[in-house]
Amino acid sequence: MTLPRKHLFDLPEGVIYLDGNSLGPLPKGAGARAAEVISNEWGQQLIRAWNTSDWISLPARVGDRIAGLIGAPTGSVATGDTLSIKVYQALAAALKIRPDRRVILSDSGNFPTDLYMAQGLIGTIDQGYALRTPAPQDVADAITEEVAVVMLTHVDYRSGRLHDMKAITEKAHSVGAVMIWDLAHSAGALPLDLAGSKAEFAVGCTYKYFNGGPGAPAFIYARPDIVETIEPALAGWMGHDAPFAMEPGYRPALSTERLRVGTPPIVQLSILDTALDVWEGVDMDDLRAASVALCETFIAEVEARCPALTLASPRNAAERGSQVSFAFDHGYEAMQALIDRGVIGDFRAPDIMRFGFTPLYIDTADVVAAAKIVEDVIKGELWRDPKYQTKSKVT
Repeated sequence: MTLPRKHLFDLPEGVIYLDGNSLGPLPKGAGARAAEVISNEWGQQLIRAWNTSDWISLPARVGDRIAGLIGAPTGSVATGDTLSIKVYQALAAALKIRPDRRVILSDSGNFPTDLYMAQGLIGTIDQGYALRTPAPQDVADAITEEVAVVMLTHVDYRSGRLHDMKAITEKAHSVGAVMIWDLAHSAGALPLDLAGSKAEFAVGCTYKYFNGGPGAPAFIYARPDIVETIEPALAGWMGHDAPFAMEPGYRPALSTERLRVGTPPIVQLSILDTALDVWEGVDMDDLRAASVALCETFIAEVEARCPALTLASPRNAAERGSQVSFAFDHGYEAMQALIDRGVIGDFRAPDIMRFGFTPLYIDTADVVAAAKIVEDVIKGELWRDPKYQTKSKVT
């Protein structure tokens, strides 16, 4: 099927949505599916719906659909909980694989939650672990034989800088380190080959490019050959081999399901399941080519129109995810002025105006129109309006 697929989304009139890298828009049918789950399955079937509507296997079914979009084999992706929980699980399991090492390596550009989870786990274990965060470009050189785990976000959330998954994973494995990839800003944005990378773990969220909605469940991938050796730090009943046997001791499932924790969020999983329908027939290489073309057009248009903005993303498309960031001293105020005029992006401190490009519902005409509005806001200094000077809680 061709791109874009705007007809599959409920997009507001008069809006150019360039923030799908933060929260994807509502796919058509998702609202109706949620209503069906609430009114019919929960409302009429009550607790019977675990069996009659097969709620119990929904996390695995959705996990397999995600696996197909991230280059992972069937049965290797578990869904549920939040991305923070999945980061914690992957990191705790990875440290147990290398019990003789005490260094966790990430980078200074990693999303704060990942670093917070690492810091919290280090404090909980209290066994002399250290977290090192070199600059992103220095990560490869920092992977030494004292590193237990390399934990990186594939696409930098601020700049869109793209790590070389294959090369870094190979470097980690060459010194005996375990590899964890956070795919929050790359799953659904570019082709991935988790199986080919041979990384032990990957985690990600589904409310960005997968359009699962606010609070949509996260996912975790574990390489199939190590699954039965993983010791879950969070041994929840849904990760038990026989949850309804109600055994007093924990016995992990013999699959990636052991990385499930609590009762799955059925309404959100059902919305996500419907949202994934928009991916039917999409070739990820075609998606990537369209994404690069949109980003290149936007960069050229904005730089020609707004010399006051400085490109903060890599200029080389091969080193960039599906977003473009520009630095501007008054970036927050300018972004509010843009949003007021129908171009929705977002702001990341200290000075980053961030724009995401999703070829499922964005086309070249949208990009050019957005750049013209950016020019109006910057050259006309429309951001100086007092109503844009007060920061909201969410930027």
